Amino acid sequence: MPTPLNRASHIRLTSHPGAGAPVRFPIRWGAPTPAARGPVIGSVTRPSDRNVIGTHGGAYSLYRALAVAAGALNPLQRPDLANTAPIVDIPEVAAWRDPAAIVALDPWGHLAGEVFAREIGEGIDIRPTIAVTRSRLTLAEVAGAVADGRLTPDGRILLAAGEVAVTKIAVDPVWYLPGIAERFGVAESALRRVLFEQTGGMYPELVTRPDMHVFLPPIGGATIYIFGDPAGLSDPKRAVTCRVHDECNGSDVFGSDICTCRPYLLHGIEECILGAQAGGTGLVVYNRKEGRALGEVTKFLVYNARKRSGDTADAYFERTECVAGVQDARFQELVPDIFHWLGVSRIDRFVSMSNMKYDALVKAGVSIGERVPIPEDRVPADAHVEIEAKKAAGYYTPEPSTGGSLSDVRGRRIDDG
Repeated sequence: MPTPLNRASHIRLTSHPGAGAPVRFPIRWGAPTPAARGPVIGSVTRPSDRNVIGTHGGAYSLYRALAVAAGALNPLQRPDLANTAPIVDIPEVAAWRDPAAIVALDPWGHLAGEVFAREIGEGIDIRPTIAVTRSRLTLAEVAGAVADGRLTPDGRILLAAGEVAVTKIAVDPVWYLPGIAERFGVAESALRRVLFEQTGGMYPELVTRPDMHVFLPPIGGATIYIFGDPAGLSDPKRAVTCRVHDECNGSDVFGSDICTCRPYLLHGIEECILGAQAGGTGLVVYNRKEGRALGEVTKFLVYNARKRSGDTADAYFERTECVAGVQDARFQELVPDIFHWLGVSRIDRFVSMSNMKYDALVKAGVSIGERVPIPEDRVPADAHVEIEAKKAAGYYTPEPSTGGSLSDVRGRRIDDG
């Protein structure tokens, strides 16, 4: 049996103001310096230091709990952050201090281990919410593009063996609730209540601690892949090629042919390589929003319904709405935050046909030049139903949609992978 480690004999609830000591390190979102802003502390080793709702690790915090319950992890264990600092510098931009520009991530999150430990002092359980490293991608399709002559190794971006050198950044979500509420046009109190109710009351502080404005939601974040010099993303003299992609595990990893997700992702990677080789910078933003943010179980149920009732473009979105109650839960209003954090104000080549992503970025002040559709020869045979339904619904295409009979789905909120 697991042995309790440094646990009190009773549980002390701290979900009401005044139930514990005042917050030692209040967060002032949008402050001019990290010290003035304050660190994001979701500590479970010393709960009295917590200044946010939720805890670090998002959904993975539940695995941590299992490890503690099983006796495999000391609940007081704190990470040793030596040598974990970003390998690549991310140039600081004005948006880091703009409380409206960035509301879904901590702009100082990659520097938490150094800046806040130095500014605030030792002994506080401060953990990064962003990690920056370098990596090499090995993709069969890229090797095939080299063999076909579509891509040429340059020894810097694309190596002779077909590997792709990238800067890779993992981002955990950090929500500033007043900013999130404003972004969606709702009252913060209403947002807090719905979050509380729809998570089964998992976080009572959402409705009992109005003094805490930052929430670490139990959801997946995003991974950023930068091709070429990261500084080029904020340099107006260098072109930016970009693909914003929402997770589709079945296609992205296992090659399912019912959708265009992996082919379009790989097309975006090829375009990013070419853009970086030409002196610009490529950017792929990979968001964890499986099954249109409805989950993989719902997605597979929809697949069954589509196949059994006749898989046609005019019923494509209806099947999802029948099962889930909504066609798509991937609201893209929070996507621009990553672009603001990176200093991206212009995308020269946007490898996406999604009207949702395009509209969200343009509304947030990111200008977009050319929109690059997926080449016809990369659409899997079983995915033509999907692509035609999306074109008829307002999905970008340089040519008129062939799905003239699909007028009933025009104007709906549609997104690609």
